[in-house]
Amino acid sequence: MRETLTGDLTVREVPATWRRLAAELPDEIDLAGIERIDSSALALLLECRANANATGRRIEFQNPPDTLRTIARLTQIDELLGWDTTADSEGKSD
Repeated sequence: MRETLTGDLTVREVPATWRRLAAELPDEIDLAGIERIDSSALALLLECRANANATGRRIEFQNPPDTLRTIARLTQIDELLGWDTTADSEGKSD
């Protein structure tokens, strides 16, 4: 199952988004439609990953906004989320 998140994903929206996702955790979450984020978005994604792992499942986070990738890289959790930032930085060197 695939879930597409849109709009804001900040401390205000995360609790309701978590309740919705936890009810039926998807295999893929598309983040392309996210407009505003803060660090609570990372906490949400990590919780989704932990719950998937606890049940022996995999979850993928696709199309993260650049801001979210940057926060994940700076907090060194990009690899936990399955994002290869080495490839990203190599592709944007020019």
